[in-house]
Amino acid sequence: MKALPVLLLAQLCSASLVPEREKDPEYWRRQAQETLRNALRLQRLNQNVAKNLILFLGDGMGVSTVTAARILKGQLQHGQGEESLLEMDKFPFVALAKTYNTNAQVPDSAGTATAYLCGVKANEGTLGVSAGVTRDRCNTTKGQEVTSILRWAKDAGKAVGIVTTTRVTHATPSAAYAHSANRDWYSDGEMPPDALEGGCRDIARQLVENIPEIEVILGGGRKYMYPKNVSDVEYPHEEKHRGTRLDGRNLVQAWHEAKPRGKVAEYVWNRRGLLALNLSRVDFLLGESLDPRVPWHQLGSTGVCKAGKRRAVPSTAGSAGGRIDHGHHEGKAKQALHEAVELDRAIGLATRLTSTQDTLSVVTADHSHVFTFGGYTPRGNPIFGLAPMQSDVDRKPFTSILYGNGPGYKIVAGERENVSAVDFAHADYQAQSAVPLRQETHGGEDVAVFARGPMAHLLHGVHEQNYIPHAMAYAACIGSNRGHCNAAARTATPLLLPFLGLLLLLLC
Repeated sequence: MKALPVLLLAQLCSASLVPEREKDPEYWRRQAQETLRNALRLQRLNQNVAKNLILFLGDGMGVSTVTAARILKGQLQHGQGEESLLEMDKFPFVALAKTYNTNAQVPDSAGTATAYLCGVKANEGTLGVSAGVTRDRCNTTKGQEVTSILRWAKDAGKAVGIVTTTRVTHATPSAAYAHSANRDWYSDGEMPPDALEGGCRDIARQLVENIPEIEVILGGGRKYMYPKNVSDVEYPHEEKHRGTRLDGRNLVQAWHEAKPRGKVAEYVWNRRGLLALNLSRVDFLLGESLDPRVPWHQLGSTGVCKAGKRRAVPSTAGSAGGRIDHGHHEGKAKQALHEAVELDRAIGLATRLTSTQDTLSVVTADHSHVFTFGGYTPRGNPIFGLAPMQSDVDRKPFTSILYGNGPGYKIVAGERENVSAVDFAHADYQAQSAVPLRQETHGGEDVAVFARGPMAHLLHGVHEQNYIPHAMAYAACIGSNRGHCNAAARTATPLLLPFLGLLLLLLC
């Protein structure tokens, strides 16, 4: 009960934080009426054929992350935060997706990627295969492969691309092109002998072989493309960065050789190399950094548009969403939320560069995290700040942001750490958690799906996650469900620009 006066004081003080306009009931009535008018306009459904598809995937971007990122965005713009709008918030259609895997209540990124890219739910840890495949068992794979929306688009003659802030062989993007009984089989150097003997191929090899004409691939993890112990081009003297392949193959060279005669294929491994290219003469682009958490958003807007000049093929802007997940796993909420804001900036750029008349944009997440914020914080409270009250059990303060489990669990002298004695606003601060784990876990709740453009209204209500690519394919008249398409739509060759996984593809 001693904490109540503190909370009451905070509530009284928060009254002064209310903007004057919000004290007028007419402000809220006018806002509601404008929202109503916008909603009524949506009765005129956009049923155009989508020439472009953009899928933004914020890895681990659950609803609590979206809300906290919205507040952070507003506070970075010197507002209180709560009244702010993310770019995805402006999308007119919103749904929820159920993220469970066929054998897991709380999912992993491989099973979920198979769902939202291939349209089929699968077991955790498996990529581009049906639930008939058991993780780690190569001999269950044959005949269970399922194709992705990227393959459907390529088969329809569309240009496609993959851009990610993680390694290109990571679970989230690799479901677009690979079929694997284990998400961790990045190269044959990570595969067990029985899998190699059984004829299963590593993910990096499948990147080069399965769909050889992907126009743009940007990501990290280049060591999986080179023979074991081959020195890295950027860090030649560091052993940990050397190639990992046991088959002796140079997959970058194989990527070049697989391109049609007369086509120009360029490989780059840093920002300078990309910006130096004359992309009007480039047909295929492969960019791989060493760091599996590659910050391709550092390319900047110049690099973004330059990568798309040739035929408006996919290019990057801002940040993709792969590192939202990494920040949460490490208990570093500040890193996760800033990554979410970066992703939202990219969504805004895509919105400005495309038209709702011919481009279907979808923003979603593969899964959530056990991330939360609360504590009766007053309006405008710094999102990384303290709650206005102390615990009425241990009499210590606590931050608004907390995790259900993870590395932030700390006991000092037999008691919970006093956060007022540490720099809880630091980028590397690990928010307190209820259960000690070296890595924080995913959450099991539904994730949001935001949609804008042709047939966006097909994404509504609560769906199984595997419904997403089917709705997108229907909108673009690709894949098997094309009975609704008129003759003109079937003969057209519009461009498909998917944002697959922890990646971002934009028109410039």
